[in-house]
Amino acid sequence: MAENIVDLIRSWDGIGVITRYDSSTETWIFICLHDDSLGPCTGGTRMKIYANPAEGLRDAMRLAAGMTAKWAAIGMAAGGGKAVLVVPRVFEGAERRGLLERYGALVESLGGTFQTGEDLGTTTEDMRFLGEITHCVHGFDPDTDEKIDPSPYTARGVLAAIKAGLAHTFSSGDPAGRTILIQGTGNVGRELAHLLARADATLLLSDIDNDRSESLASELGAQSVAPDEVYTTACDIYAPCAVGATLTSETIPLLACRIVAGSANNQLEESPDAEHLAERGILYVPDFIANSGGAMAFGLLSQGARPGEKLLEQIDGIAALVTDILREATERNETPLAAAERRVAKTLEQARSERLDGGVAES
Repeated sequence: MAENIVDLIRSWDGIGVITRYDSSTETWIFICLHDDSLGPCTGGTRMKIYANPAEGLRDAMRLAAGMTAKWAAIGMAAGGGKAVLVVPRVFEGAERRGLLERYGALVESLGGTFQTGEDLGTTTEDMRFLGEITHCVHGFDPDTDEKIDPSPYTARGVLAAIKAGLAHTFSSGDPAGRTILIQGTGNVGRELAHLLARADATLLLSDIDNDRSESLASELGAQSVAPDEVYTTACDIYAPCAVGATLTSETIPLLACRIVAGSANNQLEESPDAEHLAERGILYVPDFIANSGGAMAFGLLSQGARPGEKLLEQIDGIAALVTDILREATERNETPLAAAERRVAKTLEQARSERLDGGVAES
């Protein structure tokens, strides 16, 4: 595995990486542009403490590639991109606004080639402020111009994926009575927990912040699970909704679930882990589809949709997409990841062909 920034950039297959060191806050800024075949590179801005800058860049690259797959899978006119701000500590107040202002100026200087929104470590309020610096922040209400929180839409999409996974595995998509373990009770995890509680699922909640998961468990009549017991706790569905790379050669043998479907990005540490899950009889719903509700909502908003129940109902269409992928994977005796990636490759190939044909026609 590449150990430094130079080796990472040299080995990457994306369009390019924009890098800046913000000396005032000792923050490394990485904007990774992966693929623009379908449209401008679009993805969230993550702000996180990493062991070193290279770890942050590696994360940005993986996330950008994931966004390419997500946009292609749901058929939206956007390409894959992601920004990661590798911070030495959590910033607040004027120091945070100063960093965001300088970052926003960098995004604006790219002339629309990168569109962004919130991600892990950034908030709706951050995006509202960033939107004052650059016009390249998406997800605003077309009527009020207020920044929209994507969490409810992302959670709604995960619920749709869970129902499709249940129907494929148990012949019924009803979550009622099913035991579902949510790892991570932040914005999306909390929204998902509320949706599943209303659907009468049996909820197990875990978070590195025990107080947060225990408080939500108390509110919903759920059970709190210690972080170090997540992988060995018996459940029907394991829903990772926090950091990525939780499915590894070390954790997969411990899993006591039938289905994995959650909102976290890059849940597999490595692509072969999809095969390892299949060997254990665990159904994996590819994360870039299960967590696509927020992206889909913002894509639809940019096309003139309005926030509300009708938009949420369109997000429910993720269930049909997941159903098709799981059916195709079964018919071809392959993993759902392989089926989803083939769909993505076909969409990108068609877009590139159309772009080439258009270029030839105009010359």
